[in-house]
This record gives sequence, structure tokens and C-alpha cells, in this order.
Amino acid sequence: MTDQLRLMAVHAHPDDESSKGAATMAKYVSEGVDVLVATCTGGERGSILNPKLQGDPYIEEHIHEVRAKEMDEAREILGVKQEWLGYVDSGLPEGDPLPPLPEGCFALQDVDEAAGTLVKLIREFKPHVITTYDENGGYPHPDHIMTHKISMVAFDAAGDPEKYPEAGAPWQPLKLYYNQGFNRPRTVALHEALLARGLESPYGEWLERWKEFERAERTLTTFVPCSDFFEIRDKALIAHRTQIDPDGGWFRVPMDIQKEVWPTEEYELAKSLVDTSLPEDDLFAGIRNN
Repeated sequence: MTDQLRLMAVHAHPDDESSKGAATMAKYVSEGVDVLVATCTGGERGSILNPKLQGDPYIEEHIHEVRAKEMDEAREILGVKQEWLGYVDSGLPEGDPLPPLPEGCFALQDVDEAAGTLVKLIREFKPHVITTYDENGGYPHPDHIMTHKISMVAFDAAGDPEKYPEAGAPWQPLKLYYNQGFNRPRTVALHEALLARGLESPYGEWLERWKEFERAERTLTTFVPCSDFFEIRDKALIAHRTQIDPDGGWFRVPMDIQKEVWPTEEYELAKSLVDTSLPEDDLFAGIRNN
């Protein structure tokens, strides 16, 4: 392959790109890969999770603009391009029974229609590889599940000249991955490494909750070495100030332990139109030099 490699990461909200696969993207940017983040919603209904910013009337009134500025900063830190698909955040419904989703939100869009928006972006950017979420959304936020649905439709439709003819000339991506960075093997490895060093682990409760899930373990197919970019990942995540507490559990594992114990980010290969052998250490395995 003689032209530049291109990677598209499809995410539900601003901040998802910095908590899922950010070090991978920064690594590929450093190697000259063209990386585009497609953000499905503006994150308008996201709660202000940083306790230091809760109760700020300006942020509460202008959350959409604030989150857009945070995304601009994170994009600059990661060195990626970024486009908004333009849908409205569905929020995370809570309660029993769950309340209905708000009218007009992303999760209530027609899947085929919303996929057309992504098809247009795929045909414009021409990615060789796409990353997205699995059918559970990584966790069951309605926008994450919808992101999965439109990504699957768009991957297959983008290369079909009979589908979405108004969206531009066909382009067929070659591989599609599910982000699986929050996986049990990684969590167990870091938890045990912390305890072995006499340090407190933030993962004890996570592992207890994992036992309650009936969901089957995912198949990790691809381990991308990217520990040199963990600091950039964290800096990009902290840029989303409304969504992350810099003193919170995300950052309690010392960086040297992270790099030593688990220096990769993980993916599950969901679709491939090229030959590759598993496990992989490169999202472009089977594509480079072909």
C-alpha cells in the first residue's frame, strides 16, 4: 500500500476517544498515520463528574459549548482530526423502571438513516481501519449501543455503490475492531501488581462487580504496544475537565507499574477483509505493504 494509512475511531461522546484507545491513536499519529475521531453526539446530557466543577452555573448552562472546547483541546493533545456527526446525547437513563429516552436523541434515530451520516464521513476520509464498540456498547449506555449499530451498517455499506449513493463514491474499509481496553485480564494484572507491591488498588470493587455480570468474556485478538503514549492519553483525558477528576481512580495506578505490567491497549477484531494471523500487535496487520 503506497498511500498513507488511515484510521477512524467512532465514539459516542466527547471524552470517549480519550478513555478508549487514545494511546493507540497517539502512537499511530507519531508514525504518520492519518487518524480521525468521529464523535456521534455533543455530550449535552452528560453529568458533570468532576466534583471540583459541580455546581458551576456557567458550565451547567453551557455544557454543550464547554464539552466542545474540551474536545478541541484533547484533539490537539492526541494529534488527531475530529468530526461531529451532529446527534444529540441521549443521556444515561436511571431508575426502575427506566424512563423513556428523550425525544430526538441519538439512540432513537433510525439506524439506517444515522448510518448514512457515518457512511458519508467514511467515504470522505477513506479509512483502512475503523474502531468502535461491541454490541454491548462496552457498557450499556444507549448512545454506545447505537454507535455500535451504525458502525456495523456503515462498514458494510460504505463500499457498496448501491447503498447511500448520495453519500459519495464508495470506499470499503478493510478491518473493523471493537475497543476492549476495559478487560478483565488487564484489570486483574494491575490489581495483583499493586497488591504485590503493598499498594492500594482501585480495582477491588470493579472485580467484585465483574462477578455479577453474566456477560461472556470478550476475545482479545489485538494487543497494540503503546505505553510510550500513556502520558499523552492521560493528558487528553484530563482535558475533558467536566468528565474526569484528575485526583480520581483513573490515575491512581503509578505510570511505571502500568508500563511494566500492561503496556498495550486491546481490541477485538470483528470484521476483516484481509488475511491476518491472531493475535496481532498492529491494527493494520495484513494491510501494510499490500
